[in-house]
Amino acid sequence: MIMMALACLSLVALLTAAAWAAPVLARPTLPFGVRVPGSHVSDPAVTVQRRRYARAVLVTGAVAAPAAPVAVVLLGSPAMLPATATVLAAAHLALYHAAHRAVVAAKRQGNWYAGARQAVTADTTLRTGPVRLPWPLLIPSVLLLVLTAVTGVWRFGELPATLPTMRGMGVDATTRTATTFATAFSPVITQAALTLLTPLLIAALLRARPELDAAQPAGSARRYRVYLNGMARLLPAVAAGAGWAMFLLALQLWEVVAPSAAVTAATWTPLTAAALSFLIFGVRVGEAGHRLPLRPEEARESGFVQRDDDRHWHLAGMIYANRMDPAILVHQRAGSRWTLNFGNPVAWAVLSTLAVLGLLSLLGVLDLPATVTQGLRT
Repeated sequence: MIMMALACLSLVALLTAAAWAAPVLARPTLPFGVRVPGSHVSDPAVTVQRRRYARAVLVTGAVAAPAAPVAVVLLGSPAMLPATATVLAAAHLALYHAAHRAVVAAKRQGNWYAGARQAVTADTTLRTGPVRLPWPLLIPSVLLLVLTAVTGVWRFGELPATLPTMRGMGVDATTRTATTFATAFSPVITQAALTLLTPLLIAALLRARPELDAAQPAGSARRYRVYLNGMARLLPAVAAGAGWAMFLLALQLWEVVAPSAAVTAATWTPLTAAALSFLIFGVRVGEAGHRLPLRPEEARESGFVQRDDDRHWHLAGMIYANRMDPAILVHQRAGSRWTLNFGNPVAWAVLSTLAVLGLLSLLGVLDLPATVTQGLRT
């Protein structure tokens, strides 16, 4: 219970820090997901909302820090970890959305785009000389997947009739489930999915529509390329950290290694280090590379401002829907991540496919038959 309470406290601290940093790390022209011209990035309406949001997030974290671990100890349920994450994330999103609405209201009332020359810009060199997928960096994930799968096949025939239960970020030895292919190889299946999806995700991000600034087109294009290179190299590190975590979780599930504080630390340290690398990269480079310094020849303004496209963004800049935009994947306004263009039919086809696969998995349709299980045991 003590370890679970400490994990809950760490989760609260991590989510609070991430929520507090979101507007700090965002591009100056996108405060709380609202597109504003460069002349209004320091408008009093924006600075006031930044201060209010930061205070509210810290207060929420201060309340959750003692309350969540105490609830974990009193209830004694590992389900408190995802419940804490869900409640705290919902509170942060509500605060962010309130700040978004306030900035939108100030923008409309002040008519901030009056007289501005709006434009969009593109960088064709991202097609003629694209950022390449770093294939060698994916090797550790593949090797870890092979190691986990081979260990699982070797161990499967000797497994008992029941196994510990995979819960949240660890293995619950007090609750056991029947040994089947799905329960025994759940870490391997998860690891295989991550290993397969990582290069596909990187390839999709490298082809996504770039986030450029019409006010400084050359500088933003170069900075975005640096940003994209960094993201393409950090994602394999995260995949490798997740693969290592799945390997050690599998060893605990198969009762090769007993759960302990040392094993838990060894399980999640690599993935935590990769996540911290993402944070450090985001702080130094900024979303879409906006924190990188401009070269002298790039500092001159073009006389244009980025087009005001707020009408295509919804839920405080989280959802993008534009039927006239052929892009499938676009850079989200909040955070170093991308989102689907829900105005494109391909996006709905992707979501529908994932939903069907998830439903079939829940219904057990995609589970391997008992003959495969028996064959592995033999």
